[in-house]
Amino acid sequence: MTTGSTSTSTSASGDAISTFKGEERALRADRLGTGGLLLSVLAATAPLMVVAGVMPTTFAVMGIVGQPLLFVVLGVVLILFSVGYAEMSRHVHNAGAFYAYISRGLGGTAGAGAALVALVAYNALQVGIYGIFGFEVSGLLATYAGLDVAWWIPALLAVLAVGTLGWLKIDVNARVLGVLLLIEVALVVVFDIAAVADPGAEGLSLHAFNPDTLTGAGVGTALCFCVAAFLGFEQAPVYAEETSRPHVLVPRVMFLAVGGVAVFFALSSWALTVATGPGRIVGTAREQSAGLLFFLTGSRLGDTFTDVLHVLFVTGMFAALLSFHNVVARYAFAMGREGLLPAAFGRTSGTSGAPGTGSLLQSAVSAVVVIGFAVADDKPAGDPTQPVLHLFTWGGNIGALGVILLMAAASFSVVAFFVRRGAAAAQGVRLATSVVAGVALLVIAGYTVKDFDVLVGAGPDSALSWVLPGIIGLAAVGGVVQGLILRSRAPERHARIGQGNEAFQLDKAASS
Repeated sequence: MTTGSTSTSTSASGDAISTFKGEERALRADRLGTGGLLLSVLAATAPLMVVAGVMPTTFAVMGIVGQPLLFVVLGVVLILFSVGYAEMSRHVHNAGAFYAYISRGLGGTAGAGAALVALVAYNALQVGIYGIFGFEVSGLLATYAGLDVAWWIPALLAVLAVGTLGWLKIDVNARVLGVLLLIEVALVVVFDIAAVADPGAEGLSLHAFNPDTLTGAGVGTALCFCVAAFLGFEQAPVYAEETSRPHVLVPRVMFLAVGGVAVFFALSSWALTVATGPGRIVGTAREQSAGLLFFLTGSRLGDTFTDVLHVLFVTGMFAALLSFHNVVARYAFAMGREGLLPAAFGRTSGTSGAPGTGSLLQSAVSAVVVIGFAVADDKPAGDPTQPVLHLFTWGGNIGALGVILLMAAASFSVVAFFVRRGAAAAQGVRLATSVVAGVALLVIAGYTVKDFDVLVGAGPDSALSWVLPGIIGLAAVGGVVQGLILRSRAPERHARIGQGNEAFQLDKAASS
């Protein structure tokens, strides 16, 4: 009797430990609904940063008047991508998203390569924003408070604030992101209405939607600028484990995000052309640079509105920082859970259920990079703003290239996944759209690499034109090598790549 009791007690204890470990290795479900998930992914698009920064740069550098039409074209391409990507999300629920999908379609070794690319790319996107964030906050303090503060001080304070929020429940993060996002979107919409109500000398012209405006050598590079504005919608599957009905919510949010972003940015870039006149938009953008939006709101909506817009420009960047931080932390969590990073990364923290170790990793990387650029900024030679601008442009374009390549690989992995399952006929339309999207994304990636010197503002003979995109190449090669080593030396760990909670459930079944 005693033996039986002890056995039962031990079994119960083992179950408790197993359950406890199971909770540590799984993100908390039911934390996000449609609204929370949509706001979390849309915050990464930083709409005000795109309208005030990306759009004027594209007009000025590329001289392409038809930027609104480019957003429509890219919206169509990304909706085609989302058709297969969304269908995949119904079958695979994993915080590793891209690399999980690629693993399921193209194998664990390819998945390992994609995992490291994703980790590097999203880190680069997030860290790059700290440069422009610190620069803008420093400017605001100088203008409105008369304080001379080095850019890296607000940047490091933002690292601390973002890292702290990253440890909280994801639904708390979603509320913070939602408030910031909705306010900045509302202000951009106010400008759009004001521009249409008070157009430039050429009147309410639709010339920017004319296909003839997409001619010239700059179109391919303009695509690279514009596709970066969409980045964020593809993050929806990263939160799949934290939703109540991932097979319903994730596809819904992706289509809402892509469609909404395409319409919003097409209309907002068109409003810029209306405000100046299509014939003057390129020249005005070159004169005003990143001040174009504020120049146009000042004359139409007054100084107070423009001052508020400056502040929201900064808070919108903070929302993007937090959104990308959450994504990086979840990729690190998924990689730790599946043996691609140390096991400590595959644990959630405390009562929040957040991937705390992954959050710490991202914060540490951010702090190190910001400090490195701050040291460079203290050198007496050269323009002191260059390290800040380099941090933003280098990080943003490295990250964008990585995500574009991940989307292309994910498109082809969707095809392989359903072909392997014998569902090619049933999924024929989705597979066809995935192939079209994959080819289109590879073309955009090709233009990105070809014109990288333009994207980062380097000369055509600069080593940066191959060193910076080479970072993504090194990440891909490093991940593939890790996958090959695992397949040779630890096949059981290799088999777990991309499996997420399913692999953990198999572990529990095998040990019981």
